Amino acid sequence: MHDKEGLFYYPYPGNKRIRMYIRENEGVIEFRLHNVDHPEIWEGHGWLDMDIIKRGAQMFADRGGKADPIQIYDLQTAQYLIKDAKQKK
Repeated sequence: MHDKEGLFYYPYPGNKRIRMYIRENEGVIEFRLHNVDHPEIWEGHGWLDMDIIKRGAQMFADRGGKADPIQIYDLQTAQYLIKDAKQKK
């Protein structure tokens, strides 16, 4: 899907208030989370590539975090949507 902010998917399909925006920057796919209920996430975090996301997830796990934050960053979905958007241009 696409809106004024860019290309996105719903990382939690049942919750349309949370969107994961995606883009390709110099051949690297980047992600940026937007949550209507927590706009500070969008304002406080820029675009992240998978290397940064994986390092952050490891730090989270090292601190005893039980959830897997990587699950919402779907590289295959992002690749598909970006490819599809390019074909439609």
